Amino acid sequence: MKSLAAAHVGESIALPRPAITSQMTVAQAIEQRRSCRDYREDPLTLEQASGLLWAAQGITRPPYLRAAPSAGACYPLQTYLIVAEGIFRFVPQEYALVKIVDGDRRARLAQAAGGQGFVAQAPATIAFAAIYERTTRRYGDRGFRYVYMDVGAAAENVHLQAEALGLGSVSVGAFHDDVVAKVLDLPREEAPVYLIPVGKRAGEP
Repeated sequence: MKSLAAAHVGESIALPRPAITSQMTVAQAIEQRRSCRDYREDPLTLEQASGLLWAAQGITRPPYLRAAPSAGACYPLQTYLIVAEGIFRFVPQEYALVKIVDGDRRARLAQAAGGQGFVAQAPATIAFAAIYERTTRRYGDRGFRYVYMDVGAAAENVHLQAEALGLGSVSVGAFHDDVVAKVLDLPREEAPVYLIPVGKRAGEP
């Protein structure tokens, strides 16, 4: 299996299937989850990344039903993984990552998030962007509310999965949308809506 470091821009990397059993119950993950803003340098393993991305938008019932609910099954969210090796887009239908940007943009992402240093310190950030039109063409202006409900559900899945994997995470909503869109090289129709830095907590083995 190709590593993230070996991938070239435009190249697809198959993800290992996630483990769907755990010694930690959902109730335990809820009880233990706390926001983490201090991380070790250890990079995520491909298995950890797979588990987080599956929880975010993985297909749990083919051909399209996903781990997080979506109003009308419109699925407006696009999911990105930002790591030292570059920026990768998650493709649920192929259960793969596609490299879209080469190089480490975590420091630039932190600056776009108001200079919050832990965004640069975290070994990875999961970013959600929304294609609002997928939902608003069906629900009109109320579709904007539904998109925010969608991303809240997906983000909570990521936080609880992070806890189950022994990782820390934190919600970040304070950022400059236009700058984040440029850092992530988002297509024009996508708008960033949520960032989740994630990694091993500092001070833990």
